[in-house]
Amino acid sequence: MNKTIVRTSDAPQPIGPYSQGTLASGFLFVSGQGAIDPKTGQLVTGEIEAQTRQVLTNIKNIVEAAGLSMRDIVKVSIFLSNMSDFKKMNEIYKTFFADDPPARTTVEAKLPLPNMLIEIDVIAHRE
Repeated sequence: MNKTIVRTSDAPQPIGPYSQGTLASGFLFVSGQGAIDPKTGQLVTGEIEAQTRQVLTNIKNIVEAAGLSMRDIVKVSIFLSNMSDFKKMNEIYKTFFADDPPARTTVEAKLPLPNMLIEIDVIAHRE
């Protein structure tokens, strides 16, 4: 199996032993992304809408750095610190996946940073 590590300065840099993304056998696996602004390295403050927008922008930048697009995403996993944010998150989410949205799982989870409301990872596929 041939594996390529994906890196971009337009998304948060890994803070541990993981890659932003890994291409393998036509699939792109994007590591869980929080609402970290890649320019400042700081968590975006504010409500779930602002954090969701930042997370999906980070993911979009990683996917594009791998030569794919958001339309190539086939699976999304969303982790919310509070399931009561689901509806507001979904309003932002659907602007990134307007047509033919990917399969998705959403769960409530304890997230690694204080004030972190959302984390998302994705799998994309290139024909």
